[in-house]
Amino acid sequence: MKNLRITVNGTAYDVQVEELGGSSAPVAAAPAPAAAPAPAAKPAAPAGAAGSVVVSAPMPGTVVNVVVSAGQSVKAGDDLVFIEAMKMETPVKAPQDGVVATVDVAKGESVDSGKTLVTLN
Repeated sequence: MKNLRITVNGTAYDVQVEELGGSSAPVAAAPAPAAAPAPAAKPAAPAGAAGSVVVSAPMPGTVVNVVVSAGQSVKAGDDLVFIEAMKMETPVKAPQDGVVATVDVAKGESVDSGKTLVTLN
């Protein structure tokens, strides 16, 4: 067994990996340790009152559509909000799976770059 520390998005996880000798076996064994840290990420969710994952505006513009609502489950890559800038609509996508904690903008609202649009747990 090897003890390793893996850092994912700034969170460190200590895992144990068993070497089996075959080159494809360690790849198959890798998802098992990855599944174990998932519950460890949940205690971080209550740290943010609104939500632990903040999704911010990538650019200044106008919110033209809000596709989600509080309490809705989303998957990584799902559209959350659409922002229009320079006559182009840009989707703002969920960075990870989660549940929408808050929606901090409304359709028609002007936003600056970095403005919190949605928070996820």
